[in-house]
Amino acid sequence: MGPDGIPPRKKSVAPFARGMAIAVAMLWTLPACAAAAAAGEPPALFGIPVDFLLFAATLLGVAVFHHHTLRVALTGLMAIVAYQFFFSGFRAGPGIGGFATHLAHEWVILSNLFLLLVGFALLSRHFEESHVPAVLPNFLPDDWKGGFLLLAMIFVLSSFLDNIAAAIIGGTIAATVFRHKVHIGYLAAIVAASNAGGSGSVVGDTTTTMMWIAGVSPLHVLEAYVAAFVALFIFGIPAAIQQHRYSPIQKNPLRGMHVDWSRVVIVALILAAAIAANVAINTGYPALADRFPFIGAAVWAAILLGAPWRRPDWKVVPEAVKGSIFLLSLVLCASLMPVEKLPAASWPTALGLGFVSAVFDNIPLTALALKQGGYDWGFLAYAVGFGGSMIWFGSSAGVALSNMYPEAKSVALWLRHSWYIAVAYVIGFFVLLLVLGWHPNEPHRPPSAAPVAEAVK
Repeated sequence: MGPDGIPPRKKSVAPFARGMAIAVAMLWTLPACAAAAAAGEPPALFGIPVDFLLFAATLLGVAVFHHHTLRVALTGLMAIVAYQFFFSGFRAGPGIGGFATHLAHEWVILSNLFLLLVGFALLSRHFEESHVPAVLPNFLPDDWKGGFLLLAMIFVLSSFLDNIAAAIIGGTIAATVFRHKVHIGYLAAIVAASNAGGSGSVVGDTTTTMMWIAGVSPLHVLEAYVAAFVALFIFGIPAAIQQHRYSPIQKNPLRGMHVDWSRVVIVALILAAAIAANVAINTGYPALADRFPFIGAAVWAAILLGAPWRRPDWKVVPEAVKGSIFLLSLVLCASLMPVEKLPAASWPTALGLGFVSAVFDNIPLTALALKQGGYDWGFLAYAVGFGGSMIWFGSSAGVALSNMYPEAKSVALWLRHSWYIAVAYVIGFFVLLLVLGWHPNEPHRPPSAAPVAEAVK
């Protein structure tokens, strides 16, 4: 057991045993499904739709077999697709046609996710090779307050950047200033800071952008910062102290290190392209947001534009692709779930959605809430935006950072070393409730006008 509580990686167990365990967890329900389908009833066990049981088995497999997350996620996706193909049918219709229609509806979200995750992995390497992280010890305090200030910087960055970019930039800086010894609790705090920072800004997170597109006032979303600021201090201080005890921040920058301003300009160009595409599409042409992955395409256009100036490190692409496919598999699984409505809108429901968001994609949750109406949108923005931080695969920022730090792909270790994130979520929520109170908004547009989901969780 390492000093940070991370066990050394051991040789994997027999692949046959792993495969059998996952297969049994996912396919034991099929005889009951066949009987229910023959009777003309939606297949369910103990009153729970089988789709949810298969998805739960997939998430359990990801948690248990954390060295084989991609294999588990793909197995789960295939099981859910096979079950709906043969037994229940897809929401868009039965058979191949129904599945094709579903993919046609989801392809923009999935494409944007893929392009952003891989593109920001290249951005991270540009930023690291610019040597900006190496000179930051000049400006950060030498004790635990330096780690907390870094989390605060990530929080601010995420208010106007995509939360994936903020988390990756934070992880890149942490690798340098902590000499590549970053505690898993601090990694979780980086993800939490990026998600909290985007929760109150309509350009900081996909879910808040969806609210903006659907007609929610940015001022209503801004209220989420009351809870997010409180949460930052509750999880940020213990995480910074934890990191300081594990590996203190560098007291001085590396000697002879000079900033490569060309790479800094390329990083700025990529981020500016992402922001410009997001604002242009969602404010000027929102109807186009579900027709093409404009934000991901803009990021890659900027990467290719800067390539002749400074060559990207293409070696990071294969690992980023693997991590992206893992997240896309879970997002597609979540989109196939038969979730047609949420419980009645109330502050307990909003609180619960934050916990659900840790294991269930928050894009469909937000879409359902917008269709239903009656929520206080500041509460919902905080819940679905910050809630995913409680588990490493609960948000795209967590998946992106875990691609950089594979040791973070353990649900047990993540929960053990970052328990204060869940505490921060609950306390922040109730501070918001105490300070501003629950003020539900009326539905802001007819239910037939579905919100447009764009890039990433």
